[in-house]
Amino acid sequence: MSIWRKLSIGMAANLALAATLAFSLDAADRAYPPPLQKARDISPEVLDADGQLLRAFATSGGHWRLGTTAADVDPQFVRMLIAYEDQRFWQHRGIDPIALARAAVQLVANGRIVSGASTLSMQVARLIEPREGRSLTVKVQQLVRALQIERRLSKAEILDLYLTLAPYGGNLEGVRAASLAYFGKEPRRLTVAQAALLVALPQLPERRRPDRNLALAEAARSRVLHRMAVEKVVGDGEAERAELASIPAQRLQLPAYAAHLAEAARRKEPDTLRHMTTLRRPVQQGLEGVAKDFAARLGAKVSVAMVMADVRTGEIVGEVGSASYFDASRSGWIDMTRINRSPGSTLKPFIYGLAFEDGLVSQETIIEDRPADFFGYRPRNFDMSYQGDVSIRQALQLSLNVPAVRLLDAVGPARLMMRFRRSEIRPVLPPNEAPGLAIGLGGVGITLKDLVQLYAGLANRGRPVRLGDGIQDKPGQIMAEPLLEPVAAWNVADVLSGVMPPLGAGQRGIAYKTGTSYGYRDAWSVGFDGNYVLGVWVGRPDNGAVPGLTGFGSAAPILFEGFAKSGVAITPLPPAPAGAARIAQAQLPISQRRFSVTSSGLVTASTREPAPQIVYPPEGARVDLGAKADGEIMPLALKLQGGRAPFRWLANGKPLPETSRRRVNQWLPDGGGFSTLTVIDAAGRAASVRVFVD
Repeated sequence: MSIWRKLSIGMAANLALAATLAFSLDAADRAYPPPLQKARDISPEVLDADGQLLRAFATSGGHWRLGTTAADVDPQFVRMLIAYEDQRFWQHRGIDPIALARAAVQLVANGRIVSGASTLSMQVARLIEPREGRSLTVKVQQLVRALQIERRLSKAEILDLYLTLAPYGGNLEGVRAASLAYFGKEPRRLTVAQAALLVALPQLPERRRPDRNLALAEAARSRVLHRMAVEKVVGDGEAERAELASIPAQRLQLPAYAAHLAEAARRKEPDTLRHMTTLRRPVQQGLEGVAKDFAARLGAKVSVAMVMADVRTGEIVGEVGSASYFDASRSGWIDMTRINRSPGSTLKPFIYGLAFEDGLVSQETIIEDRPADFFGYRPRNFDMSYQGDVSIRQALQLSLNVPAVRLLDAVGPARLMMRFRRSEIRPVLPPNEAPGLAIGLGGVGITLKDLVQLYAGLANRGRPVRLGDGIQDKPGQIMAEPLLEPVAAWNVADVLSGVMPPLGAGQRGIAYKTGTSYGYRDAWSVGFDGNYVLGVWVGRPDNGAVPGLTGFGSAAPILFEGFAKSGVAITPLPPAPAGAARIAQAQLPISQRRFSVTSSGLVTASTREPAPQIVYPPEGARVDLGAKADGEIMPLALKLQGGRAPFRWLANGKPLPETSRRRVNQWLPDGGGFSTLTVIDAAGRAASVRVFVD
């Protein structure tokens, strides 16, 4: 083709362009609007609490196209992109006349295309409306579209469209998807070499894919680095140093964490593009790694589920539904954090909490661990042996069954279930059965999420808290009566903090409890420090038995490793509240030194006197204490009827200084709020009331 022929084509193109521009753009917009809807077809994302990507879903066309703005990208990359692709981007109106003229002259002078004249606006036009071929008609259509786009969108919006839609080979579109796939990170902080590669790839995305054509990708990056305008952006010597950096030779998988939660988010709000959760990606990543590693060690068909939450806010920061979502051999698609299973011994701490609250026992109270018959129910310990006389502290730490059932018989199974309801938890009982003593040893169904919610209340000084991941549930404080009084909650946590760590694990400063369901079907471990609670379930989703599966041997090591790999710093447990203290066995009141149950109730000797009853203050009273002339608070009068002297009064589980044979006493509160007052007579019978002190 002669030079004059090429010049004629170039002139014809310019004449065609001028003719096209002569038409009213308003009329063109109405008759032929640009198809900007593609810009809205982006990959839905599930994000953590800090906005980090947990998982993305492909678009309807199967592309990874993550919504991107200039704020999501390294500013250096944006400067390099504009310097290389469209130096007058901020000045022109969609078409750069200077670039068009230069390209035409170079075409005539060299007989070939030396440089293009496409602006970023024209490239966006091509991306939202792909067309085959590079004919004059196609070029004119792109020019018109660029003008339309410039009239409809701001420069910043056009730049964001390019950053979202630019092709990077295969099904990768947009700078974020490419940066995650090739560098494993968001593009907020890019090296000069990384930025240059991302600038270079969209021109010929398939030919320059580094995972297929490393040499072509390297050559394209070099051309970007040595473009004069780009060199001015990166500075002297930076281009040469960037050329020495290696180019990734393989494509990485995009983040795919919290698979169960991500799927739940899509089911709940299928039209939402960004789903915010309370999870934290470093925590989630660590817990998923622990679950996968331990499941592989435990054998085929065994899965692991984990829930970690903030005990004060209720925010779930890590949630693992299975060892691997895509592992069919372990039924990985089942979210085991939401399935009811037998909790084994993990509910025992709440039984002890009620006994502490009622003043029935102290940590050093002696209780019997011997064979017992509760109206035909004969609980046995896990190892089928008995320890004889043990302290309450030892009984809970060793998870002995008979002492736990003795205490549950005293505080009442129905009352325990009522306390669970204060935390908005309703364990599932067998059909047509009322709460019985078996619930203390796992005779109910409960989910891992609900069990962790109970322990969050225990760790939160007895104040119930609602767990939520931001998608399936919303976190927050539960405005209800306490799950346990603060003193009782502290006593339980203090005992659990002394439980021996699992074999091979160091002491991490956490309080924890384990449980094993009947038939070796479920292994549990739940632990907490001053800030976080973590629950672990291990078993088969099909409810099959796993020989040798135990809470201490199987779940507890996962709990300790989960705390270690989550990245959260261990916070000491809260200090003892007012009125809470460890009391030596010799210093306990006579009625608290030994706990025993007979067929007639809580007695240590036969008696004809009626059981004690607190007549003042009455149950649920709101007491406004006055003040003396000197400003001191007036003590609260305590009155009782019945019972056998001497009497021991307890306030929030702490004995008052002296026993008394009188049925009138006084108590000076440590502060306002709810308090539990208990009196125990010489026969070991107790009565309690709960009052609010202003």
